[in-house]
Amino acid sequence: MSKDSLALLQSARSFLFVPGDRPERFSKAQTSGADVVILDLEDAVSARNKDSALLAVTSWLSGTGQAVVRIERDQEVASLRGIPGLIGVMVPKSEDPVHVSRVHQTLGCPVIALIESASGVVAAHSLASVPGVARLAFGELDFAADIAAQPNQRAMLLARSSLVLASRAHGLPGPLDGVTPKFDDDSALTQDLHAALELGMSGKLLIHPRQVAVTHHVFRPSDDEVAWAGRIVKSISDGGAVVKVDSAMVDAPVLRRAQAILARLASDARTLVNHREAHAGGSLAEEDK
Repeated sequence: MSKDSLALLQSARSFLFVPGDRPERFSKAQTSGADVVILDLEDAVSARNKDSALLAVTSWLSGTGQAVVRIERDQEVASLRGIPGLIGVMVPKSEDPVHVSRVHQTLGCPVIALIESASGVVAAHSLASVPGVARLAFGELDFAADIAAQPNQRAMLLARSSLVLASRAHGLPGPLDGVTPKFDDDSALTQDLHAALELGMSGKLLIHPRQVAVTHHVFRPSDDEVAWAGRIVKSISDGGAVVKVDSAMVDAPVLRRAQAILARLASDARTLVNHREAHAGGSLAEEDK
């Protein structure tokens, strides 16, 4: 498993879905400013297009593309093995730790376990403990349908908190919150992001590039984090093999985290500019259908 891929998936805030049968949108998504692109072979692709979507995804990832793939069938797992641009795989409807482990062992890349059912929430601790799982993610809409509830903040509170607790207990970063369907409603997205942050979630599944800038703005590092990162980087720049900052030793992982914080801050500024120029077209998952 690539340490770079694992580090990316565990620090990323924005995960942008793109239908696997729309290869003309792959590069557009990759330049959207999203931290991670997810090529979707599940819900976004009709049954008749599954095979052509798999071919499009493997072809793009065999070239210059890099992405996570949301899989659906065993055939897809076999076809993705050894593909150079595959940085991770999302397992939908994750409930069985043995199945998730088998996917990781077959592909050798980090796994995002997407939890979309009551059984998945109950199994969250077991799923978070599987070697190779980089992140838990919450499929709010499918979960709400599974328990016959409304997909609102109150009804989803226990499930979200369960994923946060399982992630924390097993040393994973905060889980990824589910999609906000109204891709052109920045206010709704902002409310969802703040609600997720308050619970301890640290990333968001997205369906349109215009959602990237708002997500990065809400999830941007705090002033305290930026100040801390600056002190860490400066301490290393000043020299010395062993340094202490704020009474704590600074080693390579600490330095990488500090550098990642400062890099995210710079990326946020660029993404906000792009957002102001974004068109108001349909989502990558829905437009031109």
